[in-house]
Amino acid sequence: MTHPVRIAALYRFARINDREAVQARLRALCEPDVRGILLVAHEGLNGTIAGPPEAIERVLDGIRALPGFDTLEVKFASAGVMPFYRMKVRIKAEIVTMGEPDLDPSGKAGTYVSPADWNALIADPDTLVIDTRNDYEGQVGAFEGAIQPNTRSFRDFPEWFRTEGRALLKHAGTGPKPPRVAMYCTGGIRCEKSTAFLRAEGIEDVFHLEGGILKYLETVPEPESLWRGECFVFDERVAVGHGLSEGTHTLCRGCRMPVSTEGRASPHYVEGVSCAHCHETRSEAQKAGARERARQMKIADKRGVAHVGAILPRAEDL
Repeated sequence: MTHPVRIAALYRFARINDREAVQARLRALCEPDVRGILLVAHEGLNGTIAGPPEAIERVLDGIRALPGFDTLEVKFASAGVMPFYRMKVRIKAEIVTMGEPDLDPSGKAGTYVSPADWNALIADPDTLVIDTRNDYEGQVGAFEGAIQPNTRSFRDFPEWFRTEGRALLKHAGTGPKPPRVAMYCTGGIRCEKSTAFLRAEGIEDVFHLEGGILKYLETVPEPESLWRGECFVFDERVAVGHGLSEGTHTLCRGCRMPVSTEGRASPHYVEGVSCAHCHETRSEAQKAGARERARQMKIADKRGVAHVGAILPRAEDL
């Protein structure tokens, strides 16, 4: 591809009745030079696409023309080479899998809170702050005082709330009224859906961080920040800090878990192969395959081309 590659990560909860028609429209919009993946569900759209800047704008204009998608927000990045091999537009039950396909976040989510107003909300003792991300993400960084469900996947969140979160809510706060709930995630999609879930469970006073952690780190000055640590992201940066500067974590290519500076000092950490988290569980054949993949990635990097072992930008980053 001779053009600069523009990457667009997007999502929006808006009701789609005819998923097949939207799927066909998106496929046509992406032809012939846009690649990536878009998920289409009754609850909305989610995905990451890449291509020449003018082609990306063509697709985004087409999406914004769909009913309910006029205010679509997009996170942009750039790349020297095309990170995707093909274009996929898939119909799904959910655009981010919570395991609650009957939940409709469109118009039923909690209240957005801007990064500028977030500190005041979560510093209030009558606010219960909940991290909707997974366990390994929370270990990299979190907001001060946040509850960590330590779920293995987003699908586990409903059970956590029904068995533990609701009990925490009963005993939180300083007064007779139940505390408000403030939820956050990397870029907004999981916490937005989580607030809709809590409202469906009968919890009304629910808020979520607009633009997620990434927007907060991008706009809130570090001296004023209540964020502690780094933010795990689903691309080659692995983790970012304030100002979205690249963090100190790397990624274990064996298990896809973030590895801190201390973790890289472990005798079980082998770059591109394994870390202390997966060293005992991976077979010698798997480790040998990882070594060969790491070698091929270095060759591809020298040639300036993408490799299948690279971490591609994902909509889950939202």
